[in-house]
Amino acid sequence: MDWGNGDGDATAGELLQAQAHVWNHVFSHITSLCLRCAVQLGIPDLVHDHGRPMTLPDLVSALHIRPAKAHCLGRLMRVLVHSGFFQLQYLEEEDRQSGYTLTAASRLLLKHNPWSLAPFLLDTFHPFFTGMWHHLTTWLEDGEGAAPTMLEMAHGGPMWEVTRRNPEIDGLFRGGMDKDTRLVAKVVVETCGGVFDGLSSVVDVGGGSGTMGRAITDAFPSLECTVLDLPNVVDGLVGSERLKFVGGDMFVEIPPADAILLKWILHNWSDEKCIDILKRSKEAVSRVGGVGKVIIIDMVVGNQADDHQSTETQLFWDMMMMAIVDAKERDEKEWEKLFVDAGFSGYKIISHLGIRSLIEVYP
Repeated sequence: MDWGNGDGDATAGELLQAQAHVWNHVFSHITSLCLRCAVQLGIPDLVHDHGRPMTLPDLVSALHIRPAKAHCLGRLMRVLVHSGFFQLQYLEEEDRQSGYTLTAASRLLLKHNPWSLAPFLLDTFHPFFTGMWHHLTTWLEDGEGAAPTMLEMAHGGPMWEVTRRNPEIDGLFRGGMDKDTRLVAKVVVETCGGVFDGLSSVVDVGGGSGTMGRAITDAFPSLECTVLDLPNVVDGLVGSERLKFVGGDMFVEIPPADAILLKWILHNWSDEKCIDILKRSKEAVSRVGGVGKVIIIDMVVGNQADDHQSTETQLFWDMMMMAIVDAKERDEKEWEKLFVDAGFSGYKIISHLGIRSLIEVYP
């Protein structure tokens, strides 16, 4: 029997598998929204603080869920167990009663975890961001005069301008980025610390409140760090003997140093703007003398080609950058072209940061 669309190739089993594949993607938002619900209810923290595997009745009691809805909470948790955010563990072998425990993923959702992704999750699921995706088809079909991004089509202005007018979104966004910087800083210091060998000074461009700068100066006592960001961002921030804050514009001038650090900066900008930033960075390290370099922490799309999940995450991020700031994530060939066009002589990619990489670029 022909189960396909006329080509005669699809078997009944393949057709049903294809249907399940479509359904999984149609309903994939359910997992995401169940996860948001768990964070809003504080379930990861309740399970963590319980001190032992937490049974469903214990969780129902802690959350003050009405008995009639206890089974609904169990079904929500079943989805999150299947998705790897919680796991079931027996309390006692003899009674075979099981309770929920955390996984590595749900530990990153604990509110007091210094690297918590909870703020980022809640930010991303805010209607401010989710609503713009309903404009994707219209945005793609629009001709001349279309908004540069889906976010601008949805909210009437560029990302940074609109978030400045919305303190709630701005606070969630900055909180999420700060937590991410803490996580990346820990990994960079522990696994890529050699990139700072021989350096005495570094400028952290777009370094915000100095989270990365403090991690670097704490780990390397001979290193001085200058955080460069917009005047309204660094105004009033207090540094230390080896950590200073400077208000300025990276498109105009970057202070001289042995190394310029660009953590998750370039993926926010077009190729033309990236070349401008890289040229200013090259000028900054060249003014110091000696062997300077630019240190980039960003995605190299396809750097884990054998890991389907990592590649999928990179592609999601690429779509997000397209949606909010008319920018993109880049593969190695795209990065190389930027470096050549900005006048650099070579680069080295260190892939120790999961879906991101550390790239050393040499003048």
